[in-house]
Amino acid sequence: MCYSTALRKEREKIEKELRNQIAVKFDASSTYKPYYHLNGFTHGNLQIIKMDEPDTIYDASWGIIPDWALHDPEAFRKKSNTLNARSESIFNKASFRNSAEDKRCLILADGFYEPHHENGKAIPYFCYQPSNENPEGDVFLFAGLYNNIDEQTLSATILTTDADDFFMEVHNKGKRMPLVLDPHYFEDWLDRGLSIPEVNELMAIGMTTKPFSAHAVSSDLYKRNIDTNQPYIIEPVQKDTLF
Repeated sequence: MCYSTALRKEREKIEKELRNQIAVKFDASSTYKPYYHLNGFTHGNLQIIKMDEPDTIYDASWGIIPDWALHDPEAFRKKSNTLNARSESIFNKASFRNSAEDKRCLILADGFYEPHHENGKAIPYFCYQPSNENPEGDVFLFAGLYNNIDEQTLSATILTTDADDFFMEVHNKGKRMPLVLDPHYFEDWLDRGLSIPEVNELMAIGMTTKPFSAHAVSSDLYKRNIDTNQPYIIEPVQKDTLF
């Protein structure tokens, strides 16, 4: 599962960093500002790249609203959690099936948070992809699905998959991880011509091979009435628990 993300870079930095992988610009109407912690249950905006406009970054409310619930999105969200979609079953679930066929997207992040369990307690871990150019973490792209709520508003969900060896240690209870695509597959994921078997195959082979790092962060992440969209929330709190 992936219910909390970060995207800490300015627009220009994001566009420049992605330029050699996928040429994109932020839509003029985007309200994006860098953030250290976005809690999915607030249904704030993720930044996505859609199948039908692969050169533009749009805002999308986190938690996809399927066509049959568009008449009352808030009522749907009170009953259903669509922040994530299990990649193995997107063509079998009514909430995701139509989007899986023709409304796939890429979702931007440069970090996300997963719970690590020790002695019956959940400890939040910040996960990111460091590089020589960006030791604090590169921008990466989740495989996602989206849908239109109305002419101006989009909604989206992040796909998840079985944890690899690294995330088996981090997310050691749920043993899941978000599906972070390798840049080689960005264009393929947005290809409208893919068949259902081809989409399933892409989800099975498309995971990034670039290594992640992770460290424990403040338990404030799980507390209410605390503004955790602050720089301190990504800082390590237990250096001996670094992965």
